Amino acid sequence: MIITHHGKQFFKLQTGDFVIALNPISKESKFKTNGFGANIAMITTDYVDYNGAELVDYAGKTPFVIKSPGEYEVSDIMIQGFISKGTDGKTDLINSIYYFEFDGIKILYLGAMYQSELSVEVRQSIGDVDMLFVPIGGKTVLSPEAAHKIAVSFGPKVIIPMDYGADQEKDALKSFLKESGAEKVSPLDKLTVKSKDLSGKEQEVMVIE
Repeated sequence: MIITHHGKQFFKLQTGDFVIALNPISKESKFKTNGFGANIAMITTDYVDYNGAELVDYAGKTPFVIKSPGEYEVSDIMIQGFISKGTDGKTDLINSIYYFEFDGIKILYLGAMYQSELSVEVRQSIGDVDMLFVPIGGKTVLSPEAAHKIAVSFGPKVIIPMDYGADQEKDALKSFLKESGAEKVSPLDKLTVKSKDLSGKEQEVMVIE
């Protein structure tokens, strides 16, 4: 699997010709990025920074769009969506977190999650986690401290922070890495990973720019 970051919470996961887009940025957002064709688009909340399915309807590929809690099966990929809280900084929004396996790697994607706890029912429905994507920017997502606490609580092998970089969030990554004891982590342009590469890893932070 090849993972690239396209700004905010927008990630591209690719194996062969199959592509999953996570929280693509809408064309209406002030954050601008390039689109690509995706087979599946997972959208966690209906907000312009995260709901740009149109950006990955491209190059002859029209994605199957998932934008609410529930159970889905797309091209033999099982996806579970669970409800959590999100916010645009002013009002509460519904946010979905997604748990799925892709290329043999079990992924938990927290999206625009704002609450620092999940219900017992949701926790019990999520199995082993190999790779966890967690928002760390504060204000409209988790603070770096809260993000680290909830990330490690799932016991993932790899933690990928996201949704940082704006002026008011410029110290978020630094704070998160310090909280994680990973100040010396070097950012990657992309992450190429196989399930066997994760053997022996324990809560290792990887930054993809």
